Amino acid sequence: MNLVVLGLNYQTAPVAVRERLAFNPDEMNSALAELVGLKGVFEAAIVSTCNRTELYCHARDLDAVKYWLAENRQQDLQSITPHLYAYQGTEAARHAYRVACGLDSMVVGETQILGQLKDAERAARDAGTMGTLLNGVFQRAFSTAKDVRTQTKIGAASVSMAAASVRLAERIFPTIAECKVLFIGAGEMIELCATHFAAQSPCKMAVANRTLERGQQLANELGGEAMLLTDLPERIHEFDVVVTSTAAPLPIVGKGMIERAIKQRRHRPMFIVDLAVPRDVESEVGELADAYLYTVDDLAQVVQQGMASRSAEVTSAEAMVNEKVKEFNTWLASRAMVPTIRDLRDHADRIVRGEVQRAQKKLANGQDPQLVIEQLAQQMSNKFLHAPLSALNTAQADEQEALVNLVRRLYRLQDIH
Repeated sequence: MNLVVLGLNYQTAPVAVRERLAFNPDEMNSALAELVGLKGVFEAAIVSTCNRTELYCHARDLDAVKYWLAENRQQDLQSITPHLYAYQGTEAARHAYRVACGLDSMVVGETQILGQLKDAERAARDAGTMGTLLNGVFQRAFSTAKDVRTQTKIGAASVSMAAASVRLAERIFPTIAECKVLFIGAGEMIELCATHFAAQSPCKMAVANRTLERGQQLANELGGEAMLLTDLPERIHEFDVVVTSTAAPLPIVGKGMIERAIKQRRHRPMFIVDLAVPRDVESEVGELADAYLYTVDDLAQVVQQGMASRSAEVTSAEAMVNEKVKEFNTWLASRAMVPTIRDLRDHADRIVRGEVQRAQKKLANGQDPQLVIEQLAQQMSNKFLHAPLSALNTAQADEQEALVNLVRRLYRLQDIH
């Protein structure tokens, strides 16, 4: 069983690269089916977030997975290779555990990644690409994350992406209470951001979404209004703060849209946070004089505040991960023995069935039951012992001692004095 993790994240690739390798939810089933369709790939799961894209596979050939990623995302392999990392075996399990615990996140100790891993596990299970190995890895990763969060304070002082967005907005505007805030999208990240901004009591809040029903649900919770994405060109100028995070494959807020909005606002500044990967806002918007555009990568400096106070907790969490990895190795070793154990049991069952059938025929023919039982026991003993006795009798000189010790251990024979 060879566990493989191939991926890239905020540490190895900028958002411009990450967005080209991201998978949206609508693509997941077909992508997983293609992946396990490769020769030598038996199980697969895909984690795709704003900060990372990772392929978790039970596979013989890492290169096959790498070539597939480039081809499926229509990227040149040479151009993306410098941004990729790969782990196999124990190190792959360690990486999965660290990701689940938030140790590999931009916001160390954050909890959102655990939910995203559970979504990836569920998608793989629904697609039929989750098998024994990946199930063991993911379930143990979830358990490790739970233990780390219970036994350490790693997330106690973390600054979330949502909170960082509010902090940045406060650098531009004297008070959020006087701002009008627009949220584009209605997913989990937008809900988190909306909660943080709502705590500052902005004078107006609105939600723009592809479907009005979902947007209205979040807007009602905020005490705001809902609109469709198609309303953005005519309405976006009304808002001082725009926070966007959708699953759109292409930008939905362009430079021209923001240029017109700034003119309508008579050059009052606009603060825009794009938390989507692929990005929702064209990068050229950041070139406009009165538009302050921030992506997930731009928030890194803010979210790292408080990291020093968590260093001891991180050390404790890493130690816990190391112990859990040892347990994974023990489990993996036991799984490697399963085929041999199964074959040994099948071999014994065949011997028993064959000899019992012979004994039943003898009894049906009227033979003495006592004699039949004795013959049954003798035949079964001979057949069970045939393989080890044959191995001992034909062993080469240089393997005799090791084989003798192994047989004595297997059959719990008394040590030779």
